[in-house]
This record gives sequence, C-alpha cells and structure tokens, in this order.
Amino acid sequence: MRHYGPHSLRHGCATRLINLGFSLKEVADQLGHQQLDTTRIYAKVDINNLRKVADMNWEGIL
Repeated sequence: MRHYGPHSLRHGCATRLINLGFSLKEVADQLGHQQLDTTRIYAKVDINNLRKVADMNWEGIL
C-alpha cells in the first residue's frame, strides 16, 4: 500500500527505527501511540534486506 502526506513520513520513520533495531515499544513512544497494535500498522520489515540475509552463506557461522 502506498502512503502519502504526513502518513508517509510516519511510516518511513517507524520502518527505519525498526530496521535500526529499536523495539516496537520505543517506536510507539516516538510516534505517540498508546497501543502497540497501532504501531504495528506503521512499522514494516525491510523485505529487500531480509532477503539479502536469507541468501547469505551461513555455513561455518552457525
């Protein structure tokens, strides 16, 4: 779903914070949400970078 206006900034901010390792609670506090379910709508995982991790050769690391 494509977002426009102020919501696009909120979605972008939440997604960036999640991808930087902030907790959902920390993101909720930043956005002023009282319910984590509301924050989950804004915070999305970076699928492209997740795919890169999935494609990594983990042999010898784990």
